[in-house]
Amino acid sequence: MVQKTFQMEFHSEYSQTEEAALNAEFSRLNGKCYLDHAGSTLYAKSQITAVQEFLTGNLLCNPHTSRSTGDLIDQVRYRILKHFNTRSSEYSVIFTAGATASLKLVAESFCFDPSGVFVYHHDSHTSVLGMRDIVGTKRVDPIEREQLLANLLGQGRTTNQNASLLVFPAQCNFNGIKYPLELVGKIKQDGLAGYDQERFYVCLDAASYVSSSFLDLTKYQPDFVCLSFYKLFGFPTGLGALLVHREAAELLHKRYYGGGTVKIAMAGRNFHVKRDSLVDRFEDGTIPFTSIVSLLQGFDSIERLVPSVREKRSIERISEQTFYLGRYCYDRLRSLRHVNGSEVVELYHDSAFEDVAQQGGIVNFNVLHDDGSYVGFAEVAYMASVHNIVLRTGCFCNPGACQRLIGLTDEDVLRHFDAGHVCGDANDLIDGQPTGSVRLSFGYMTRKEDVDRLVEMIEKCYVKILVPSNISRKQITSSYKNYDQAVLKMICLFPIKSCGAFKITTGWPLCRKGLKHDREFVIVDENGVVLTQKKLTEMCLICPKINLETNELTLSHPSLSNFVLDMNSLENTTGSQPIVLCETKVCMDDVQAVDCGDEVADWISIALQISGLRLLKQSGDEVRTFQQTSKEIALSNQAQFLLINQSSVRWLAEKVPEWDDLQVEPTLESLVDRFRGNLIIETGPRAMEEIQWNRVTIGGHEFTVDGPCSRCQMICIDQTSGIKTTEPLRTIAREFKGKMRFGVYLSHDSSYKVSSDEKLLYCGSAVQGKVE
Repeated sequence: MVQKTFQMEFHSEYSQTEEAALNAEFSRLNGKCYLDHAGSTLYAKSQITAVQEFLTGNLLCNPHTSRSTGDLIDQVRYRILKHFNTRSSEYSVIFTAGATASLKLVAESFCFDPSGVFVYHHDSHTSVLGMRDIVGTKRVDPIEREQLLANLLGQGRTTNQNASLLVFPAQCNFNGIKYPLELVGKIKQDGLAGYDQERFYVCLDAASYVSSSFLDLTKYQPDFVCLSFYKLFGFPTGLGALLVHREAAELLHKRYYGGGTVKIAMAGRNFHVKRDSLVDRFEDGTIPFTSIVSLLQGFDSIERLVPSVREKRSIERISEQTFYLGRYCYDRLRSLRHVNGSEVVELYHDSAFEDVAQQGGIVNFNVLHDDGSYVGFAEVAYMASVHNIVLRTGCFCNPGACQRLIGLTDEDVLRHFDAGHVCGDANDLIDGQPTGSVRLSFGYMTRKEDVDRLVEMIEKCYVKILVPSNISRKQITSSYKNYDQAVLKMICLFPIKSCGAFKITTGWPLCRKGLKHDREFVIVDENGVVLTQKKLTEMCLICPKINLETNELTLSHPSLSNFVLDMNSLENTTGSQPIVLCETKVCMDDVQAVDCGDEVADWISIALQISGLRLLKQSGDEVRTFQQTSKEIALSNQAQFLLINQSSVRWLAEKVPEWDDLQVEPTLESLVDRFRGNLIIETGPRAMEEIQWNRVTIGGHEFTVDGPCSRCQMICIDQTSGIKTTEPLRTIAREFKGKMRFGVYLSHDSSYKVSSDEKLLYCGSAVQGKVE
């Protein structure tokens, strides 16, 4: 079946000149696709340059020291209020660490009347749900979407005696639906349906909304507005604001006071007097003044790159552009069909992108197989990563919207939790039911081509097509001996984590951590962060070899002469070269390591064409264990050994419809290499039998099976070239119903009393799996 090219109209708010300027400004996106602007938008290159020039060209003092810095911060407050079409006589700007901190501040400080009630929208961010535990009232009620919208009809003036608080989002961060801001005035005037004695103050969670929509605080006047500036500008992070309307200021009472917030405080007596201004009372200590003044360059950048035209503000143009992108993406995804006519995606929306006033630039969905079953969101994320697409998956800290739109009951959520699913993990399908979804969100610099790239990825990876039956499999389905007994074909160790394999066909020592010298070294960048092939596929081109007799590590690379590292020098504490100890992190574990010196660091930096890289070796005094097994491990992700069955790889390869990413079909050996196993076995025609094993014996050595290996996009990297493909991850997910597992983890049962104890494991040894 030939896929026809899909054409759909897309109207851009930008001129060609503006699009060209944005492409130049965000040239770092060349070859990449960023679709997580609801998570954080991107900062412009000129914005950061302007920030640098301002900070280096001016003397900024602590605002408690310098009035000039305080005046500059007041100018920022003015610019913020101007952006929201209001002024300081109406709203105060309290700087916080972000929207979450602003919501927390309201929860801690709002003075409820004795019979007051805290009402929050069911489809709110987790940061709103967290308010429930600290608000100053025991009356806490959720309100459903339909109940909230019903207040638009009005109900007449209530007595409104008890000070109460309603919190709802201006825009849902799950699917981008916008809530009518007319609700603010209606509820402040008429009260909330079902609460006849309460006077409601309105707190608007505007974090998602203001990132790409105009909030007019002259037209709509919520009592409190919570926002984060990185959603607007990308930089700085860790900075937000709480905007407080003058009529609600007296409802906030903060007990704690920090530096700069009091007129007087006595150390010997519990006596203090807070300052008069709301802002002065609530901004404890020294505010992040360098970050605050950097907001000026953020406003300047947006207004310069997307200038106002025809009396339409920059942010209003951005709102329309992101809406057009969302509608284009929504329509394209909705039109996708499998060969049997079934839908490819299930969309989770409260609107069909008819009106920019009702819908923001967010598209939320799950992918479906041709039989209607779900593709796990973790698999989609892996595939996106292979295609250099950044997107977000899960529930996006909005459990209410996630439940409502995906169709999960409270019992479903608890059942998923009991099955091991927690927020942020990759446990995407439980009993075939999705635990979350895929979210795309657009910013002012997003391009139509980004949407096309995402949709083409889904088409390529998930749209079921007819495959010709005469595909040649000569290389992959190479002949094998009909072994009566499974055997260990090859031992592979990876002296440097994420670099090439050192293949052994004879024998190799076992030690307390697994294979001797396996994953003993790591490469870190100039910030000390460990590099892996997920970020730098070229690492596979560095091939280490170990000489046990000379204790030397030899590194080879296609474009460089070999480098030989004397590992004795890393253990000799009496030599002329001092041992340099440092720390890094491997899989969230703090690891003490020895720096291997400048010469090898220079060689690696040249090989990978990144300056400042260092090679580190795990310290001999370091004891790292995998929590689930309590077994000592080196710098591997979790287990001592990974066993790969060559017969299973052959079986999997035969399931791949086509290797459309490669001009030449890969060999069986190159496919085995992708799985980066330590112990490569051959079981002949008995493919996949290893997944049933609980224990394994190899040549007299006893091993315990610790569980299956969950695969990621690493197996999509050809280990001889660094080229990424979509296979075989796509086929694994299909064959195993979304569970991306292949290979099994092992730990050995032998006892090693000291680190020098070693036992040899030989290739050709018989392999016996046991099911207990």
